This record gives sequence, structure tokens and C-alpha cells, in this order.
Amino acid sequence: MKSTWSLLGLSLAMAGPRAAWAQERAPERSDPPAAQAVEPAAAPEQVIGEGVVSARRPPSRAAGEVDVTVGALANVPRGNASDVLRLAPGIFLSNGLGEGHAEQVFLRGFDARLGQDLEFTVNGVPINEPAHPHGQGHADTHFIIPELIDSVRVLEGPFDPHQGDFAVAGSAQFTLRVPTRGAVLQYRYGSFDTHRALAIWAPEGESPGTFGGAEVGTSAGYGQNRGYDRATANGQYEHRSGPITWRLFGASYLTRYRSAGVLRDDDVAAGRVGFYDTYDATQGGEVSRHLLSVEVESTRPSSTLKAQAWGSVRSFRLRENFTGFLLDVQQPWQSPHPQRGDLIDQNGQSVEAGARASGRFSTTLGGYRQSLEVGLYGRFVRVDSTQRRLRSGTDIAYRSDFDLDNEVGNVALYVDSELRLTRWLVLRGGLRADLFQYNALDRCAVHDVSLRGADLDVACYSADRVGPRDPTTRRSSGGFALQPRGSVFLGPFKGVTVALAAGLGARSADPVYLGNDQTLPYSPALALEGGVVYDRHLGRVRLSARALYFYTHVGQDLIFDETQGRNSLAGGTTRMGALGAVRATHPRFDVSAHVTWARATFDDGFLVPYVPQVVARLDASANAPLPWNLRGRRVVLTGGLGVTYVAPRPLPLAETGDAVFTVDAQLAARWSHVELGFIAQNLLDAQYRWGQYNFVSDFRSRPFPTLVAAQHFAAGPPRSLFVVFTVHLGSAAARHGAPTRSS
Repeated sequence: MKSTWSLLGLSLAMAGPRAAWAQERAPERSDPPAAQAVEPAAAPEQVIGEGVVSARRPPSRAAGEVDVTVGALANVPRGNASDVLRLAPGIFLSNGLGEGHAEQVFLRGFDARLGQDLEFTVNGVPINEPAHPHGQGHADTHFIIPELIDSVRVLEGPFDPHQGDFAVAGSAQFTLRVPTRGAVLQYRYGSFDTHRALAIWAPEGESPGTFGGAEVGTSAGYGQNRGYDRATANGQYEHRSGPITWRLFGASYLTRYRSAGVLRDDDVAAGRVGFYDTYDATQGGEVSRHLLSVEVESTRPSSTLKAQAWGSVRSFRLRENFTGFLLDVQQPWQSPHPQRGDLIDQNGQSVEAGARASGRFSTTLGGYRQSLEVGLYGRFVRVDSTQRRLRSGTDIAYRSDFDLDNEVGNVALYVDSELRLTRWLVLRGGLRADLFQYNALDRCAVHDVSLRGADLDVACYSADRVGPRDPTTRRSSGGFALQPRGSVFLGPFKGVTVALAAGLGARSADPVYLGNDQTLPYSPALALEGGVVYDRHLGRVRLSARALYFYTHVGQDLIFDETQGRNSLAGGTTRMGALGAVRATHPRFDVSAHVTWARATFDDGFLVPYVPQVVARLDASANAPLPWNLRGRRVVLTGGLGVTYVAPRPLPLAETGDAVFTVDAQLAARWSHVELGFIAQNLLDAQYRWGQYNFVSDFRSRPFPTLVAAQHFAAGPPRSLFVVFTVHLGSAAARHGAPTRSS
């Protein structure tokens, strides 16, 4: 451990902006904070259909950093905003619990669940929710309209002082912009009576940061009990006056969805249930989110000042059952009762306020541009969270697992700097200090009792082993997390850059497991990485590639517990592995491919369950004008292909799951202002297990239940076919539909 701290101390002075590497003495634009919106750098642009592909810059923090401009790869079928993350190396998404349920994220050997190990932001606003009843760091991105995503900066690992809470495996920053001005109206219809209507408007004469979008969707869902209804709106106004830019961003989102839950493999094999069936049709959820953010930025030749404030209100309810009728056993002190079922009812209502501010200052020293940034971050969240057990088939609660009124505060200060020693040697890094503070009222602190004469058949006991008591308990805690982070860059040498990085990250504690006056209410994480990045133009092709090795150790992890329906505390874990990725961009095609190998183990040497050891992904898009014109206007064909492979995942009790292999495809033809497209998701109609588990359950599917663990799964969607009709309006659409010149 001493050597680790020495290594981090050596990197303490390293930090900095994304530089224009080829012009090391030229004035550079400041690096946007990792939790702020990332705008594309001034770079050559190539038009691919209607997508704009900006030349991707070399990484500023680590070899595992990718600044993904969606561009033409928007032609690859995507169901929601999180699907864009598949463009980043090593990420696999799973979601078998309903269309409105947040995606489960796997990254570099982490089962980040719903966001506990990956920091999410959108236009600078944090998405992860501390003290969430469904799991610490819950990050639901479904409120983001995917067509508004211009780029995503994914930094795998905690190597940037701007990265905050939950940046253990890394961070993902969504930037919403609409470079093409005008309006888009779109309607989609397809399998399972699915309807989706979309409207996007980007006023002429305004910057790409000014836009609005609205989406409504409904579907009966595949199989049983998977229907949903949702509506979301995103909008931003950006105004620039001299060096001052300000932005007002807002979003509103509502959804109601059903969930089929999990099935036992042996029941499906025996024909007792179908592959897409459900045991319990009362499972499902409702979610809402409403947020508002205001941001001001002042950019001058030697300084950049930024300030942002936001607020949001959210609500959440989820009903799910992983174990059937297993846990509500008859206790000696209870009145006689039948097994009432294990249906979990999780509820949460939260209010949030936050702000951040930073100043970056630069000067020329030794003929090279040097910079220093100081910043602060503050966030306060009030969360009322409960988890109750319901009688099977009803909304009647018979027990409380927890009932909490949480106040969570996080204040951070950071220093970030860049030291450019030569044209080919750059040091970046700094120090981040986070203060976490908790104040939680546990309204159901006693769950078992042996006091004679106590009222026993109650959800929360008013007595313990000593005697009568108030069923509530107040717990408070707080502590500092000091996180040095740094990186070294050598190059580029003919487009090749060598990058080394090290850093400490932290995940705030889940209040459900928080002890009173706990001095370290967070889980520390140490990450190391070394790799090589290649980035050049080869004629009209922009080629970028990377290969790297990574190592991460987490002091205290969170692992899924089926009896609680959420993650529970576990011991320390270690991840190590390697990845390779390549992307080639041309005016007529855009291809991205990556493969990651990762090994995740507990400190005692056993494999961490649910984490795939190999993840591979291919995204490809192409476009071509037809050789003939229709009424003097050109018809352009575009196509997209997405292929995913996930190796069999280790499961608890030394079991192994199944591999996942899926293919998605899209084909569209555009003429003038109109476009017609066809989408096939899971083109090969593979029957795959999206979520895979191994535990004991009793769903009363057989005369005599067994206490032997069995494999369970949540089914992935079967083949789904959709037709999409789009109308493009505005000057950009008019240019696209202009008559072609005769040959």
C-alpha cells in the first residue's frame, strides 16, 4: 500500500485540458470538466448522411478514454440513450426487468448494476441517485432522447480530478446538441403493437446548443407482462454574447411499465412456463423525473470560468419478485399464517439541489502552454425510501425491510493542472477531496424481537430484547475521501501516444448499511492503466485504435442479493484485464469494433459472479446515393449493423451462464424531405438470457419445492421489426433535397 501511495504522490501534479497535440505551442481550449458538457473541438468535419463526424482527439486522461461523436453510427439501431454507451470499449448492457427499468451496466470486469460504479452526467447534471431504494448510485437514462445525443465522453477509470461520486469503474458524460438545424418529425410502428412518436426542433440561426425534443411511446411488450407507456421532453437554450455563454437546460419524464421478472431454467425446460412468460403479473414500476439546470461560461484567451446550478425532483416505484414464496416462513412467535410471498415493493421520492464552479488559468512557460484549474462541487439530496413485502397478488404490505428518510450531502474541492515539459511529454493530474455527510432517520429499526408480551405480528417492532422502545433510530455519519489522480503522455510519434494513468476513486455508502458515526462512509478504489493510442488521418479515412491493460481494486464492493432484490455489502474485489478497440471513419462509412477481456475476483480468489470475462462489439454504418434520380432529386441509402458477443458469465455456487450473441440491423432511404426506414432488432431471433442468476427459489411451479439452487434468467427480446417514417424540415433538409446536377 505504501508503494501505491508513492506512485499516486508522484502523479499528483499531473492534469490538464484536451490539447491540440499537433500544435503544442498554439493557444489551446480548456478541457471541460469531466462532469460538464463536452463540446466537440474545432476539427475537420465530414458529412455522412445527416450525421456530422468530428475528428476525435487524442485522450486527455488515459488510454481508456474515448470521446465518441455518434455521427453516422446513429444509423445503428438503438432503443434508448444508454445504448450509445456500446460504442465505448468493454461496455455491455442488460435489462430484462422492463422497458422503464434502468440498464444494468457491465464494464471492465465490473457489474456496475444500475450505476453504482459508473458516474453518469447529462449536460453537466449528475444522473446517479445516492440512497436510492433500488440500489446505491441508481442511474436511469431513459429520460434522455437518444436522437439528441451528439457525443458521449467515456473515461474508464478514476483518472480525472473532475470525476466525482460513483466514478469507480469510470464515468460517462452525455452531451446533447443538434448540429443540423431545422425540425424532424418521426413515427415508428412495429412488433408487439409498438408506437413511438418523436419531434425535434432546432431553430434556424441559433447555436447547436439550442434545441427541443419530445417523445411519446407505448407498447404491449414481448411475451407476458412487458407493456409500457412513456413520455419525455428535453430542451435547452444557449446564448452567446462575446466571451459569455449561458445555457438553460430542462427535462421532464414519466413512464409506467410492466415487468416479467425472472424464470427458473428447469421450469422452462420442463414446459411448465414459456421462455417469455412470467410467474407474477403484478410486477412493474412507475418513474418520474423533472430537472432544470442553468450554466454560465466565460472564455477568454488565458482563462475559462464556469458556474452551473441545478435542481430536480424524482419519484420511483418498483415491484419485483426474485424468489417466489421462499422467505416468509412461519416463525414460532408469529400467529399462524400462510406463506404470503416475497413480492418486493420499493418506493422512493427525492429532491435534489446542486452546483459546481471552476476557473482554469493558463500561461506560457518554457515555450509551452501550462494550465491550472481549481473547482468546487456541491450536491444535496433528500430521499424518502422504503422497501416492503406485499401479499402475493395484492398491494397489501405485511413487512418492512427498510423505511428511511435520508439526507445526503457531498461537497468536493479539486485542483487540476497540466505540465507540458516538451512537445512529446505531458503530465496531467491533481487532487480531489470529497466530504460525504449522511443524516438518516430509520423509521423501522427493529426487525426481530424476543420480549415477552410484545406485539409480534407488526411490520416494525416497538420493542427489542431490552424492552419497549421507539421503533425509529437516527444515524449520522461523514468523512473525507482524498483522491489523487494523474497521468503521463508520451507522444504522439506519427500518431502513436503512450499513456500511463493512476488514481483513487470512491463510491459513497448506501444508507441502508450505514453505521452511526461511521468515519469512512465510502468504498475506496485504486485504479492503474497503461496503453497505446493511435490516431491519424490516412487519406480520407480517420483511423483511431487503442490497446491497454488495466487494474482496479475496490476496498468494499456491492454484490446482488436476490433475497433483497438489490445489492448488498461484500468484501474487497480486484479487476484486471486488457482491451483493444478500433474505429475507422470515411465519408461513406463508419466502423467501430472493440473486444475486452477482464477477470474479476474477490480478495479470497473466487470469481465475482455475473461479470462476463469477454465482451465484443461491432458497430458499422454506410451510405451511398442511388445511381438514378427521382424527379431530379437524389435518393440516398443508409444502413447500420450492430453485433454483440458476451462470453458465458460466472454465477454463484460455481455455476456458469450462457453466451449472448445478437445482431441488429437498420436500412433507410431518404429522398428530399422524407425518409423511410426499416429496423430489425435481434435479427437472427436468438433466444438469449439477458440477465442470468443462480439461487434458491419457490414459485410453486411443482408439487414439492426444493431448496437446491437453480439457474434463473430474464429473457432478452425476440426478433423485433419496425418501420420508421421521418420528415425533415428546414434549410438543411432543403439542401439535402436540392436537385442534383446532370452529369
